[in-house]
Amino acid sequence: MHAIVVYVLGVAGLLLLVSALPPLAARLRVPYTVLLAAAGIALGALIKGATVLDGLAGPLGDFFVSLSGLDLSSETLLYIFLPILLFETALAIDVRRLIDDLAPILAMAVVAVFVCTFAVGYALWAVSPMGLVPCLLLGAIVATTDPAAVVSIFRDLGAPRRLTMLVEGESLLNDAAAIALFTLLLGMLTRRSDGGVLEAAIDFLRSFGGGACVGFVLGRLACLLVTPVRDQPMAEITLTVALAYLSYLLADHYLDVSGVVAVVAAALVVGSVGKTRISPDTWVALEHIWKQLGFWANSLIFLLVALVIPHIVERVAWSDAGYLVVAVAAALAARGVVLFGLLPALSAFGLAQRVGHATKAVMLWGGLRGAVSLALAMAVTENGRVPAGVQEFVAVLATGFVFFTLFVNGTTLRPVMHKLGLDRLSPVERAMRNRALALSVARVQERVGDLARTYEIEELATQRMLDHYAERLEAIEGERHAEAPLSQAERVTIGLVILVNREQERYYAHFQEGILSRGVVEFLAARAARTLDAVRAQGEAGYAKAADGIIDFSLQMRAASWLHRHFGIQRPLARRLAMRFEVLVSVRMVLRELRAFSRQRLAQVLGPDSAVELEGLLAVRLDRVEKALAALRLQYPDYATVLQNQYLGRAALRLEAADYRALHAESVISQEVLNDLERDIAGRRRALEQAPTLDLRLDRNELVRRVPIFAGLAPERAARIVKLLKSRLVLPGETIVRRGDRGDCMFFVASGAVEVLVPGLEMPVKLGSGDFFGEMALLNGQPRNADVRALGYCQLLVLEEKDFWRLVRKDPSLRTHIEDVAAKRRAPARLPQPVAVPAGE
Repeated sequence: MHAIVVYVLGVAGLLLLVSALPPLAARLRVPYTVLLAAAGIALGALIKGATVLDGLAGPLGDFFVSLSGLDLSSETLLYIFLPILLFETALAIDVRRLIDDLAPILAMAVVAVFVCTFAVGYALWAVSPMGLVPCLLLGAIVATTDPAAVVSIFRDLGAPRRLTMLVEGESLLNDAAAIALFTLLLGMLTRRSDGGVLEAAIDFLRSFGGGACVGFVLGRLACLLVTPVRDQPMAEITLTVALAYLSYLLADHYLDVSGVVAVVAAALVVGSVGKTRISPDTWVALEHIWKQLGFWANSLIFLLVALVIPHIVERVAWSDAGYLVVAVAAALAARGVVLFGLLPALSAFGLAQRVGHATKAVMLWGGLRGAVSLALAMAVTENGRVPAGVQEFVAVLATGFVFFTLFVNGTTLRPVMHKLGLDRLSPVERAMRNRALALSVARVQERVGDLARTYEIEELATQRMLDHYAERLEAIEGERHAEAPLSQAERVTIGLVILVNREQERYYAHFQEGILSRGVVEFLAARAARTLDAVRAQGEAGYAKAADGIIDFSLQMRAASWLHRHFGIQRPLARRLAMRFEVLVSVRMVLRELRAFSRQRLAQVLGPDSAVELEGLLAVRLDRVEKALAALRLQYPDYATVLQNQYLGRAALRLEAADYRALHAESVISQEVLNDLERDIAGRRRALEQAPTLDLRLDRNELVRRVPIFAGLAPERAARIVKLLKSRLVLPGETIVRRGDRGDCMFFVASGAVEVLVPGLEMPVKLGSGDFFGEMALLNGQPRNADVRALGYCQLLVLEEKDFWRLVRKDPSLRTHIEDVAAKRRAPARLPQPVAVPAGE
């Protein structure tokens, strides 16, 4: 049989077997990975006992012959399957949650590997005839929890979200530490390295840090390259597959750093940034395709590695069973020391969130080993420089250790989780479940009656179904009365968590609809994630503080404003202003949606009192956003108008595109016409995405002419006034004028917006670019009668008292004009905005 036919038949047959195993695992209630390992061992045993297969002919006989002819080295298995396994797992991880638990994950991924290596190594060295280095080498091989084994089993068992995050993060990152130690120890064993603790530490740090840098750079580069191929699903998905393999190859083979960490870092970058870079429809397809690739890779690597197990363990001695017991006990003890010793210390010093004892117990028992450990053991047996006795020692014990964790730990993990209560809802979650279930059942009961009338179902059948739902509703209500009631604070916190999650979902939904730009949705989604963390940590107070951060002036905004003030560079400020406007409009839109959501949904689930309190918190946020938008319009009125036009234009294009697709679906227009219309929309969208030119109107002569009291002045007279004006910058929230202070100057708002807090008026009066205030105090010498506060960054022009009187004495007509304007401003109700009240005279 031709070689290529051998490989194709073998792989196709294995895939056929793989397709039958998931339903069998579900029926037997055993983890799928355990069943995979058992199937692989069974196939390997059949192939080894070739006499049993001698009578087989045709495709089945050729299939077993093809499997016996498969010659896959450890390096082949790692290079083909490991990048796919790592990328698929890391792609599905929530980066924000990973960062929250980074300290315990790194402790388990790094410290636990070193502790386990030395614990297993020294324990075996004490009881076996092997030297210390071979025993440490075995310790490094079994120190790494395998992502293929751990992730699949914990997902199958439906473990709690945080527990799954901890074990997934550990299994993804600890390979780097284990492989670095393995390489060092193998070099010592084969006389290629003298070794040493310092060398091991430096090598690990270089490998881990270098891999992270390589993966981050390649991930960001992929996110940039995906933009030109946007809306090309095949190209976008292919790029991510290439990224997985290139990250591993470039890091491991060319740069001699951790390929494992490089793949994980690249996948985390794509998972966090890719949702806004890759077209929405493609992202959904990409997730499905990567799950399929991960399923194939996980299945095939376990089957292929398990096939060679009978050859590895064909000379097992009884003494090996004793050594295996020692190795397993030492590894569990070492893992327990880190879980119950190091993690509490990290929590005590505030470096990590607390991990419960039940979670730590499951993590201890759930440290499963798998294909990575077996592949490393195979690498030892393939190395001709390693003595034969060491090869056999490592192969037998590593294989026994792996299959002990799979067949003992893996099969008993579900009962352990049940015993510890980790598969049950918390009291708060159960209360929420019963509330939601009661609401849903009541709605379904109403709809069943409507459906029965619509389809003219017999009354007897209808009544039986309605009685069934009535019984369910009664049972749910009974359980609700028996449960401990939730406090108002608990209900509000639950509601805030729901609202923040909903807020993030709505941002992504509006991005997919084409309303929000990529940069804005990335910013708002990240801010929503931080708000969620604050709610979980501090409840209502954390929500208010974190939510305010969304509309506060960012460091980038301050830097752009500084560049403009000092160097006249407008482009960064224009970009930040455009983003700020879009952020404020987007937040306002989503907050209004959330208020409706709270009234319609949360009131039914959490109760009307909680919904009212939640709506009040949303109303406070909405008020702050409205004020920030008003200040932006006052500060840059013309620019704000252009930005609003762009925002509305993008929304209109989305509606237009949806209408064209509907016409095509109804066969009103052909595909060719649709393509032409979409090209036209794409061109107009690109034009709308370009930032408009920012004109801040900071020319002093023009500013003076815009002020009403100087309107119509001759250019030479305006120039003399300009020479008297002094520039002053005020920061957001800064009080410019205080009520009761002596007035010694007047102010012109060159750029920005201020609010005048007048006693007796409910709402402050807002003044923007071109307005002035403080002139009454100059005229009559009385104290200021109002506070004036900056709403944003304001560039003011100050006319001091001595210069003012010098100017007025030289121009009596100007004094008369100013006094007339001031007299009119004493009657605010008779004048339109913005010059409507005494502005801090």
